[in-house]
Formats: sequence, structure tokens, C-alpha cells
Amino acid sequence: MVTETDLRLGDGRTLHVYDTGGDDRLAVFWHHGTPNIGAPPAPLFAAADGLGLRWVSYDRPGYGGSTPFPGRDVASAADDVAAVADALGIARFALMGHSGGGPHALACGALLPHRVVAVVSGAGLAPYDAKGLDWFAGMVPSGVASLRAAAAGREAKVAHETSGVEYDPEFTPADLAALHGDWSWFDSVVGPATQAGPGGLIDDDLAYVSPWGFRPAQVTPPVLLLHGDRDGIAPVAHGEWLARHCPAAELRRCPEDGHISVLRHAGSALNWLRARADAVRH
Repeated sequence: MVTETDLRLGDGRTLHVYDTGGDDRLAVFWHHGTPNIGAPPAPLFAAADGLGLRWVSYDRPGYGGSTPFPGRDVASAADDVAAVADALGIARFALMGHSGGGPHALACGALLPHRVVAVVSGAGLAPYDAKGLDWFAGMVPSGVASLRAAAAGREAKVAHETSGVEYDPEFTPADLAALHGDWSWFDSVVGPATQAGPGGLIDDDLAYVSPWGFRPAQVTPPVLLLHGDRDGIAPVAHGEWLARHCPAAELRRCPEDGHISVLRHAGSALNWLRARADAVRH
């Protein structure tokens, strides 16, 4: 069962929070992709339950029931997660992010190191200013156009998103199989994310191509990076770059997977999180 509540922050904003409950369980904060709302990943509920894990998540600002926060950077996720954790009485926790959620999960690892036991980032982007990385190489044309518009500034990004242009993720056959199978769950989180307009998506993309507010070298908790070799939304070179720059990172490349189908390995990633948390406890 997922409980939904609205948390009022000190700056007057509201975060819409999701929680599967269980004070005796390890809390895993789910960081959603772009554009999604923040409901935790139902396809992983059974695996999490078997491992004694509790899902906690929230709509990022500008999505669903959370107040917009124009100009937010990726690092701002750490303050929001800390506020949610404090409100729920959670001292230590793990994190899992997919796609655009990956950088936000890493932000928490960097800026809340004494509270974070481990981080999983699946199909996430590297920083826009990553030295030695051809950032757009291997990215599908729609993604290049969308993120180049963001790099040109808010006005250009708004114009792009309101121009009627259609985004084509060019999902792989494995992605499409996942989306027609267990991960059809995405239907329930993508549609509601843009019902009120593209504001959340715009703020997300602007954050990805701006300074993140932390360096991957600051992410000291253990990190597991999952990346499909056939990912055209966040090419695998991004995962390789992050693996070289996060001090305690492990990269698991999935040769046959794309941006969505890489989540076929999310169950084993939860086992990895559980083991890291148990090692910290002992």
C-alpha cells in the first residue's frame, strides 16, 4: 500500500510524498525520470518486500502535486530528500534513480554522505561539463534537439517544448518489450507528469545542462551504475564516465539493453543495496 501526503517545506513549497511504510525497513528513495511523477516503481514492490525494503519518493518540483521551483539545480534534490526523511523519522537510507533520476540520486550521495548507505543509478546522464566526454555522441536526434534547446537557455527551451515538436525516444525492441510487459507501469507515471504543462520537464532539462551543484567525485557512498549498451537517450559513455569519476562506483553494462529494458536488472540492484546496507550496519 502506498500512502500519499503533502509535505510543507520551510520555504513555503510543497512536496507530494509517497511511502510504502514500515519503520523497521530500510528506506529506499526512488528518484523518477523525465517526465514522470514520483510514484515508486510498482514492478519492484515484490522484490523490495522480500528484501525488507521501504519505498519513499516524491514528485520533483513542478511535477504532480509538488510546487514548481524554477531555477533549481540537480543538487537541490538533497535538501528535498533530507526534508522528507526528517518528516518521516528516517535517519539513514539508500537511493535508486532511473534516467533523469540518476543525477538526483547521485546528488544525495554527494551531499548527504552520512545518511546515505548506497546509491543505484540506472541509465543516468553525466554532467554536461564532463571533461573528456562527447556528451551528445550516440544520443537520439530528439534528445539532442531537446537538450541543445535547454543549453541555449530557458526561453529557447520553452519555445522548443511549446512548438508542437514530437519527442521520439527511438526505443529498442527490448525497451518496447519491457514497456508492454512489467514496465507498462510507466503509462501511469508519464501521462500525469505533463497534464499541467511541461514545466517540470523544462526545469529538469535546464538542470541537466547547467552546473549540477556538486561533483561526482564527492559521491563517497557505494554506487552501482546500471547502463544498457543500446541506450540512445543516455548513451553508455555517460555511465562509463561516471564510473571513472565516482570514487566508489561499480558499472554494470548490459549489452542487450536500452534505456527502459535495463530495469530488468533492477531486482538484482536491490539485492546489491540490501547487502551494502547490511555491511554498514555490521
